[in-house]
Amino acid sequence: MKILTSPSSFGQVGNEPVELLVQNGYEVINNPYGRKLTEDEVIEIAKDCVGIVAGVEPLTARVMDALPNLKCISRVGIGMDSVDLKYASEKGIIVTNTPDGPTRAVAELTLAMTLSLLRKIPQAHADLRNKVWKKQVGNLFLNKVVGVVGLGRIGKLVSQLFRGIGNPVIGYDPYADAAWATDNGVELVDFNTLLTKADIVTIHVPGNEDGSVVIGTKQIDLMKTGGFLINISRGGIVDEDALYNALSTNKLTGAAIDVFSAEPYAGPLCDLDNVVLTPHLGSYAEEGKLLMEIDAVKNLINALK
Repeated sequence: MKILTSPSSFGQVGNEPVELLVQNGYEVINNPYGRKLTEDEVIEIAKDCVGIVAGVEPLTARVMDALPNLKCISRVGIGMDSVDLKYASEKGIIVTNTPDGPTRAVAELTLAMTLSLLRKIPQAHADLRNKVWKKQVGNLFLNKVVGVVGLGRIGKLVSQLFRGIGNPVIGYDPYADAAWATDNGVELVDFNTLLTKADIVTIHVPGNEDGSVVIGTKQIDLMKTGGFLINISRGGIVDEDALYNALSTNKLTGAAIDVFSAEPYAGPLCDLDNVVLTPHLGSYAEEGKLLMEIDAVKNLINALK
C-alpha cells in the first residue's frame, strides 16, 4: 500500500494531501531528489508502489513494466504527455489528471508575465537591486491585439482576463466553442491570421502529437515585426533557437517564457535582455497548487478503491 508522490514540491504548501493518503492507509514515499525524476529513479523509488501521484517525470512503457504493483497514475496538473497513455491502458493502469486546478494560476501568470514584459519590470528591478537608477521605457497594453492560441480552460480564462482590461482578443482553436467566443467578445480566426494580426501571441495548447514545434521560424516570420510572444504552456512548443534569432534581430520586441524543451534551462535565451524567463512555475500559486494536489490524491484514492 505504498504511494510515490513524485513532484519535488509535493505537500510544501499544505499537508492535507499527505494526510489524506495516510488516513486512507497508504505509506507515502516522497521524491528524495528535489527535482524531476528520471526513468531509473522512478523505477528505483516506486518499485513496490500501487500508485504514483505524478509530476512530469517520464512514465514510459519501460517504467510501467518495472512496477508490477502499479494500479494508478494520478497526475498533478493537466498535461499527460509524460505518460504513455496507450500502454497504461493496455496494462490496466488507471490514469487521471486535475484539469481544473491550475487554470486560474496559469492564466494569472500569463497576464503578469505579459505586463512585466511590456513594462520591463524585471529589468528595472534588477537595475535598482544593483543600485543603478535607470528608467526603462516600455509599452502600453492599450489597443494591443492579443492572439490566444488554444481555447481550452486556460485559454478561455486568459481571453477573459485580457478582455477585462480592454484589449481586443482574437483566438484560434481547431475545436473552438463559437458560442462561447461570441458571448465573450473573442473573434475566432485561423492560425496564420492570428499570427499576422496579433501584437501579442500567447500559447495555451498541449502541443502537436508528433512532438513538432507549434511556433518555429515559419510562424515567427508571419508575426508582426515588434510583436511579443508568451509561452506558459509546454516546453518544446516554441523553437527556442528560432525565438533567440527573432529576439536578437528585433523581429520580436520581447518574449516571456515559463517552459522549456530541457529543464532546468540554462540556454542562450538567458543572455538576452528582452525576455522574461521563469522556471516552470505556471501552477505555483499556493491556492491552486494545494487544490491540485488534493484533487490528485482524491483521484488516486477513488481509483484504487
